[in-house]
Amino acid sequence: MAGLAGRPARLLIAALSGVLAVLVGTGVWIAAQARDEQGRAGDKQAALLAAGTHAKNLVSLDHKSVDADLRRILDSSTGAARAEYEANAGKLKSTTVENKVVQQGVLRATGLVSMTGTTARVLVVADVEIRWEGSKSPPQERYYRWQMDLSKVGGLWLVSKVVQVA
Repeated sequence: MAGLAGRPARLLIAALSGVLAVLVGTGVWIAAQARDEQGRAGDKQAALLAAGTHAKNLVSLDHKSVDADLRRILDSSTGAARAEYEANAGKLKSTTVENKVVQQGVLRATGLVSMTGTTARVLVVADVEIRWEGSKSPPQERYYRWQMDLSKVGGLWLVSKVVQVA
């Protein structure tokens, strides 16, 4: 009879062990999902910040700091966008210096359109006031609306394409 009395206890222990295994597995799965969601949220924020920074770099140029300004534009870009900036850097620098251009830009808004893995598309709104040091011409205001494609390169979000939108 002693053998029969131990059998329900073994069954109860086996059932509780099974329930515990399911609970532990569920907890691990929930924690992994939370980490993945946190990673996606971090990537979204990083992509928005990168697009906003790049826009601010584009609209903030000063003839006194043009080399550093152009370096920031190049450093926040990759691919086709970077190649285009590199190709036009010399002309932009000479025009900025010759005309004593001072552009002060303001980032107004960024919005995520889409994100898949290591690419993102962001809409960006920025305004700029352009003046020419020593000129009697009044400052000009310009308003920019861009669609920026970004790529995650080496853990950083960089702008790979910029299209002006209406």
